[in-house]
Amino acid sequence: MDSKTIDILVGTTKGAFVISSQDGRRGWTVNGPYCDGWPINHMVGDPTTGTLWAGGGGDWHGAGVWTSENGGNNWHLSRLTKGMMDDWAANDAEFAKSIGWTEDPLPFGDEFSQIWSLGYSHGRLFAGAKPAQLLSSPDAGRNWQKVDSLTNHPSSDSWNPGAAGLVLHTIVSDPGNPQNLWIGISAAGVFASEDGGASWERRNRLSNATSIEPHDHPAAPRDGETGHCVHNMMLAPGSSNLLYQQNHHGVWRSADGGRSWDDITAGLPSTFGFPIRVHPRDGQTIWTLPLNGDSAGRFPPDAAAAVWRSRDGGETWHDLRAGLPQENCFFTVLRQAMSGDSKDPAGLYFGTNTGSVFASVDEGDSWQEIARHLPTILSVEISECV
Repeated sequence: MDSKTIDILVGTTKGAFVISSQDGRRGWTVNGPYCDGWPINHMVGDPTTGTLWAGGGGDWHGAGVWTSENGGNNWHLSRLTKGMMDDWAANDAEFAKSIGWTEDPLPFGDEFSQIWSLGYSHGRLFAGAKPAQLLSSPDAGRNWQKVDSLTNHPSSDSWNPGAAGLVLHTIVSDPGNPQNLWIGISAAGVFASEDGGASWERRNRLSNATSIEPHDHPAAPRDGETGHCVHNMMLAPGSSNLLYQQNHHGVWRSADGGRSWDDITAGLPSTFGFPIRVHPRDGQTIWTLPLNGDSAGRFPPDAAAAVWRSRDGGETWHDLRAGLPQENCFFTVLRQAMSGDSKDPAGLYFGTNTGSVFASVDEGDSWQEIARHLPTILSVEISECV
């Protein structure tokens, strides 16, 4: 078992946390909260430099990205848009002084209220916002530009918000080709670029449309397309084409970079869930965490927690329950709150809206609660030293 450091990057409603192991995933230390208690929707890291980024904000703070260049010990905030606190400070000198407010203009005014997602690849840092916009930084988050090609997409006037608003929550890059990008927007679906973001194609077509049973749920597939409320998406390792997504209505696989999607929900207890995870070396091994339904409480079916794993690309599924609560379990695991490491065997980690983090060091066969009583967990990502 590899003994190198693993950091679990946890975004919560009350700041960022880093849960670290330096002894081969046997013991864990919780550090935080960081980022001055800001709501942190997503965190990512660059393992080659140790730099961490945390994106979040909201109506009060506005949107921003926090950066730490020493593994979380110190943080610097880049504010991107203003919030209600700016309006208060502009009219209350004492309040302005207490928060260190200045009248310096912010780069994007009031164009969006939150950063919902981050992605770092090939030297570029991306950020997804609410309402749905994509930002790009060539210099590790110091300066940002809006990706106008997505904002001005011909379909943009037809994008409809999901229950949490119109959010760009998933950013997927191709480690082998910096030109390939995919994003997920709720509820506008999947978009792909093969030219580094200069242009975008909407990719939600069903490959097996004739076999899909009609369903009256507003997020269900219809008109030859998957439901547009994609929840999370991952690219399989070593591939530029094999994608998986957990949708508001079903789990889907694409073998052609999202140009068409196959329904692989059969065998799961529910069509509803938030995260999806792909094995770091085997593109046929995937995990998801079904919930009982969007209007039925959004907790594990029968109030018994299980991560479901497929070893054959979603053809068959098996539930993994050892170490997970099997009675009176009413937590929710949100779209960005499940991740994994690259060890052998691969580790899996997820966080709950009740403030617990669960870890498996044997690819989901068994689980251990490694943190509890944190604020509501919005995201979980892994940073490994190299």
